[in-house]
Parts: sequence; structure tokens; C-alpha cells
Amino acid sequence: MTPMEIALEEAQAAAERGEVPVGAVITDARGAVLARAGNRVEERRDPSAHAEMLALRAAAGLRGEKHLADATLWVTLEPCAMCAQSASLFRVARVVFAAYDPKGGGVEHGARVFAHPQCNHAPEVVGGVRESEAAALLREFFAARR
Repeated sequence: MTPMEIALEEAQAAAERGEVPVGAVITDARGAVLARAGNRVEERRDPSAHAEMLALRAAAGLRGEKHLADATLWVTLEPCAMCAQSASLFRVARVVFAAYDPKGGGVEHGARVFAHPQCNHAPEVVGGVRESEAAALLREFFAARR
């Protein structure tokens, strides 16, 4: 199973818990999974409990380090500004995301955190990986709530 497939599983599990369906995975330089998470904002009543934040914290905790310099963050939705800045602070090597987020994204849209001149670390970014599947999951989730 690829890291993005695992992230999509986490997103589906988040949706089943009533969370916005976003999943994230952290892999090391060899591609081994260090951590995986789905959104838990509603469950924890914590607006910072985004999948990326939970996975980054878990991976750093597993390693006992504050930086994840050889790691890749895989996420089903373009990270928001908070999560993009966190990826920068954790110093991940790469961010790979599925669906673009013109409204709340912070990488290719909105704040464009990594392009900001004061960003202390800008990882490599790859967007659109398994985009249609992640976007469909989000559309279905929000359509069911209307």
C-alpha cells in the first residue's frame, strides 16, 4: 500500500467519525511509515488537531527529535497555513498532497507559506497525487451535511 493510499484510508476513517476527511502519513527516507493520522478536530475539540499536525507530532515523538529532515508528509488535502508552517518548522524534506484547496490551502493558495521570504525551510512540494479520489471524498462528506 502506498503512503497516499494509507492517507486516504485515514481520511475515510475521519469521515466516519464525523470529521472533515483529511488523512496524513509521515514516511522516512526509505519510505517506511513513521506515523499516520486523520483529523480529530471535533473529537478533541481542538482546532489544531489536523491530520498533518497529529502525524508530524507522532513521528517526531517516535524519533525523539524535533526535526524530520529526511521525511515526507503525505496528505489528502493541500495543507492549510498552520500545517504548512508546521511542516516548515519540523523541516520535512517533502510535502505531497492530493486535492488542491483554493479556499483554505496554504501552499499553492492563500498564504503560500513556503514561498514567503521569511519561511525558514521550504520543502519540495508535489500536488495533485490521487487528487480525484481525495476531492470526491471531500465532496461526498460535505454533500451529506447539506
